[in-house]
Amino acid sequence: MQTKEVMVTLRRPHDKQLEFIESEAKRKIIKAGRRSGKTVGIAIWAVERFLKGRRVLYTAPTGEQTDRFWFEVTRALRPLVECGAYKKDETERFIEKPFTQNRIKAKTAWNANTMRGDYADDLIFDEWQLTAEDAWDDVGAPMLMDNNGDAVFIYTPPSLKSTSISRAVDPRHSSKMFKMAQTDGRWEVFHFTSHDNPYISREAIIEVSKDMSRDSYLKEIMAEDDEEQSNLLVYGCFNENVCKIQRMEIPKHWPVYTGHDFGSANPAALFVAQDPGTGFFYCFKQDKPNTGKSAYENVQEFKKMAALPGYEGNENPPLYNILQRVGGKVAGEDEIRQGYGAQGWPITAPYITKVNAQIDRVKQLMEKNKVFIFSDLYHLLEELNTCMWKLDVFGKRTDEIKDEKRYHLLACVRYLFSVFHPETTASNKLITKKPSFSFG
Repeated sequence: MQTKEVMVTLRRPHDKQLEFIESEAKRKIIKAGRRSGKTVGIAIWAVERFLKGRRVLYTAPTGEQTDRFWFEVTRALRPLVECGAYKKDETERFIEKPFTQNRIKAKTAWNANTMRGDYADDLIFDEWQLTAEDAWDDVGAPMLMDNNGDAVFIYTPPSLKSTSISRAVDPRHSSKMFKMAQTDGRWEVFHFTSHDNPYISREAIIEVSKDMSRDSYLKEIMAEDDEEQSNLLVYGCFNENVCKIQRMEIPKHWPVYTGHDFGSANPAALFVAQDPGTGFFYCFKQDKPNTGKSAYENVQEFKKMAALPGYEGNENPPLYNILQRVGGKVAGEDEIRQGYGAQGWPITAPYITKVNAQIDRVKQLMEKNKVFIFSDLYHLLEELNTCMWKLDVFGKRTDEIKDEKRYHLLACVRYLFSVFHPETTASNKLITKKPSFSFG
């Protein structure tokens, strides 16, 4: 009897997907942002389990939500179906090995009643935050008892919008399960963001985030639960409702300051104007090139950015009055500062040396609603909305920034505002509404 070798091709998982694919934990919970690859990753895991002879059941609250999983499964297993080794039922959405219990199925289920009638070795709940708790308590858990099966729960933290369509009694049950799992040795937890998927463009995420509130961004993109957001966001004191404002023309007589983060690959610069009447600061221009440039090239770009309104594009335009340029680490980057000085753009070292002390200075100003950011500075706003404190092995907040090297514009902010002291600015008056401007 001849045997025929059939090749099954799976997608190459990215690093975060690989972590839960390779996990041997009996219970896993995955908290991930939109388009982060969580469903594709679990499809890879499910196919691998199925090919080991296991019975796999994947569930999601709507048929549309099961489409992506089913597409990945059928694409991978098509060669086995076409050669007759396995049978596919498109209506019921399952593939099975005939005359065995070996099956993989995508099922629409949102509560205990819709879960009944199936059993599995491996049970997957996708969009778990939208599924009723009794799907697991009354049906899922008992389903796995006979064969000591495994369970995987996947969710994105629920927003106000998703709460209205959730079948759950407690709309935060998924977040509570994640918190419980962090202290239960039987479980393994996984958390990753939309930014962790290398197969989607960073520019696309920024474009989508333009129309999102900070709350939605943290939940849908960063996959942060409510309890974590206020504690983990480094600049959580920034009042977006008050201090994110529409672009306006910066008056010619306002003094301007610039902050700089050095780096051959990812340099950055931020231009900030100060209203001499109120002392308020306005972040109005940013430079975050995709590739590094020479000091000369950067300075030419800075001069273009510093051109007064109406003179943009001129060969030698009049510039804003730049009172001070601040940037780079205090120690070890003097040579870079000297290089910029040689090109006619002198930069001084920050007045404060320690990162956390620099952050405190920025937060003191933000807490008084003295720092405004134009709404079209998408890169800076993105960094504000994603810069988090690192957690230790016990899940407690540390005083270190997670992935600090990613936040080049926020480094500019830290360096620059180390020059100012909240009590010495022109006004300590708190703002309760967005300012309006009229210039003749």
